[in-house]
Amino acid sequence: MKIGVVTAGVLDVTYHEYGPPDGWPCVLGHGFPYDVHAYADTAPILAEAGARVIVPYLRGYGPTRFLSGDTPRSGEQAALGADMLALMDALGIERAVVGGYDWGGRAACIVSALWPDRVEALISGSSYNIQDIARSWEPGPPEEEATFWYQYYFHAERGRRGLAKDRRGITRLLWQMWSPTWAFDEETFGQTAAAFDNPDFVDVVIHSYRHRYGLVPGDPAVAHIETQLTAQPDISVPSITIDGDKDGVAGLTHHHAKKFTGPHEHRIFRQVGHNLPQEDPLGWAQAVVDARAMAESAGR
Repeated sequence: MKIGVVTAGVLDVTYHEYGPPDGWPCVLGHGFPYDVHAYADTAPILAEAGARVIVPYLRGYGPTRFLSGDTPRSGEQAALGADMLALMDALGIERAVVGGYDWGGRAACIVSALWPDRVEALISGSSYNIQDIARSWEPGPPEEEATFWYQYYFHAERGRRGLAKDRRGITRLLWQMWSPTWAFDEETFGQTAAAFDNPDFVDVVIHSYRHRYGLVPGDPAVAHIETQLTAQPDISVPSITIDGDKDGVAGLTHHHAKKFTGPHEHRIFRQVGHNLPQEDPLGWAQAVVDARAMAESAGR
């Protein structure tokens, strides 16, 4: 593994790279509240299979930094999608297998939906991750609403202050609640939690969880992307979607299948929570390899 830094869009992105530089490109994104170490066991497996694996720290995480103090510290979905596309451009990657879960899965879904010519295949945790902001105030079942307590907490100033004061305490609790069968240790958590010390972490996180409910404006620079996402575009590229059957926040998403209009398969990882690639590295790696094979069979 080597660590790289590249200017991509509005960011200096730090990323981990695995495998041969001429390998088949694979870009994988982490979620909140996680970091690049989510793929520390998965990426070497893919490298052995001939992939060039790129795992970036998302905006607001680790050593990734904004180029300008004037850029809005947006965590909105359009910005995440734009970041992934800009990273591919900066690294000279014309087409790639893209994937992720949570925020990273959202970025991968957006690139797949809006720029399908840039995507060979998609692997997405929790299936269709593109937010329907226009319907964000429609309540779900009480059990689902209860799992979103942290989102409602972040809507208020009390939540912003809480995250700024004790980001490790909040994120550790979310790990425990979202992955109840994952016996992670303090070393594993601490390795990732260091990424939350990024000076923009709190602002990006708070903006993300407010914007998705229409509570704050987005970044005008990506408004054209956000507008396209209001149509909830279908995803036509070959896709494998994944749920963990012990996911304490996202639940099961097999009902999203209608949004995938190309070759599509849905998988369930047994005894696995929200942090899919870190909890089941081999299963995630196999899904990536299989999605690429699916694309080859489809002539992509």
